[in-house]
Amino acid sequence: MTTAPRQAAGPDATKSAPGPAPQQPAHQRQHPRDDHRTLRRVLTQLLPLSPALVLLLLFLAVPIGYCAYIAFTDLQLTGQAHSSFVGFENFRTAFKDTEFLNAVWLTLVFTVLSSLVGQNTLGLALATLMQRASKPVRTLTGAIVITAWVLPEVVAGFLLYAFFRREGTLNAILDRLHLPSQNWLFTLPILAVSFANVWRGTAFSMLVYSAALDEIPKEITEAAEVDGAGGWRRMWHITLPMIRRSIGTNLMLNTLQTLSVFGLIWVMTRGGPGDKSQTLPLYMYEQAFQNSMIGYATAVALLLLLVGSLFSVIYMRLLRTEV
Repeated sequence: MTTAPRQAAGPDATKSAPGPAPQQPAHQRQHPRDDHRTLRRVLTQLLPLSPALVLLLLFLAVPIGYCAYIAFTDLQLTGQAHSSFVGFENFRTAFKDTEFLNAVWLTLVFTVLSSLVGQNTLGLALATLMQRASKPVRTLTGAIVITAWVLPEVVAGFLLYAFFRREGTLNAILDRLHLPSQNWLFTLPILAVSFANVWRGTAFSMLVYSAALDEIPKEITEAAEVDGAGGWRRMWHITLPMIRRSIGTNLMLNTLQTLSVFGLIWVMTRGGPGDKSQTLPLYMYEQAFQNSMIGYATAVALLLLLVGSLFSVIYMRLLRTEV
């Protein structure tokens, strides 16, 4: 009886012969019990957050969803029995309306002047100056600025109305200095309300930047002074890069707050004269409660929400950037 000759074992024999699959170590194997434990751990961690999640869904997600639905209808405050779905007709009407486009432009001007430039720059300047000021000066300045911030919006509006009106404080000062006076709320209404918002909201930026400047190590600024760097060079090359995250946070919060300002402008000008200071919140109010067009006004509100979301995305990308 003959048998087949065995092949000589060579170096390729071990490569071609399939071996048993490598077994995973016992301590790395995933057991069903581990899956149940992981799920139980996740549920246990979510349990304390469940009341907050329910409240967010109830008071935030549901109203936003309902408003999004209304924006695509012709709902009115005229006693109509039923509202009908009109699709994107409200949005098309908005972009064809010159009053809406004017409100968008004035909203951007108001936001840039009072928030991005005014509150942000003045808040940083005050925070920087207070770093070097004496304690009595810091206390007095902080009290004055914060008092304007904690005032109710309506009260601040009446104060600034008395300041800018034809017989107001500003014109009285200009008359004493023999300078020409004018009716600021009639000739430059958007600038007047922008200044009012700067006066009222600068305290928040000052507090944010004061906290950020306190976190900068003094050794860095002292080393820059020893190297001969002046104040502007230290501000540009050291201070601003190190507080970049605080700048992004402050800009985002200020912008979102400024986009929704209503009471301050309503008390001072009511959007006038004409529509020279009518921002989007005032335009929405007019369309909803004076023209009774709830569906159209809600569509404008969604567009304003979209503008705020775009600003938020830009600032969030800025916050993710590492120094």
